[in-house]
Amino acid sequence: MTGKCIIVMGVCACGKSSVGELLAKVMNATFVDGDDLHPQANIEKMAQGEPLDDADRAPWLSRIRDLAFEFETQHKTVIIGCSALKQSYRDQIRKGNQQVGFLYLKGSYELILARIMARKGHFMKQNMVDSQFATLEEPTNEPLVVTVDIDASITDIVQQALAQFRAQGF
Repeated sequence: MTGKCIIVMGVCACGKSSVGELLAKVMNATFVDGDDLHPQANIEKMAQGEPLDDADRAPWLSRIRDLAFEFETQHKTVIIGCSALKQSYRDQIRKGNQQVGFLYLKGSYELILARIMARKGHFMKQNMVDSQFATLEEPTNEPLVVTVDIDASITDIVQQALAQFRAQGF
C-alpha cells in the first residue's frame, strides 16, 4: 500500500475544511487543516487584513510538503486543506512527493463573498476575498488535479471528487 496526499485547495470559504474532513472520513484518512500549519506571524498578518506574499507562504508550503512526504513514506493517506492558489505553490508541494493529488473547489466570487460574510470568528475577512481571487491560478494541465464546483452539497462534492480521482487511477 502506497501512502498518498490529497490537497483540498481553493480560495477562502470554498469549503476546504468541511470537504476535507468528510473526504478523510470516507477514505479512512487523516485530515489536517493547513491553516493550523501557518507560522504565527502569518496568522497575525492575515488577522490584520494583510494578504500574505510568496515569502510569507514559503515556510508554510514547506510544512505542507513535508507532511505529505511523511504520510507517503509511512504508507498512510492524508487530506490537507490548503489554498494552494498558485501553480508554483502546488509545484512546491509536489516536489519530492510521488503521490500528491489536488482537489480544486471552484466557486464564484459572489458565492465566496456570501460565505465570508456569514463567517464569525475566523481570521479571514471580507477584504481578503479580492486578494485570493487575484492570486488564484486555476489548475489546468497539471498532474492529478480534479475540479468540483462547490455549488452542491458537501456529500455530492466528495462523491464527485472520489469518482474523478478513481478515473485518474489515484
